[in-house]
Amino acid sequence: MTLTRLSELVGLSIVNLSVLKNDRARAIRFSTLQAICVALDCEVGQLLVKVPDQADS
Repeated sequence: MTLTRLSELVGLSIVNLSVLKNDRARAIRFSTLQAICVALDCEVGQLLVKVPDQADS
């Protein structure tokens, strides 16, 4: 699915979706996360992963 189509389905700008896609987002609203999951027919756990940082090593 293109960012343009996802943008239409979710109601977010392409720029904001691009920020999420490229790991530059500092936060995300639960309503946005839910809308993305509905559009992609997936669960939250399929979108988010924990990446260990230096302190976790």
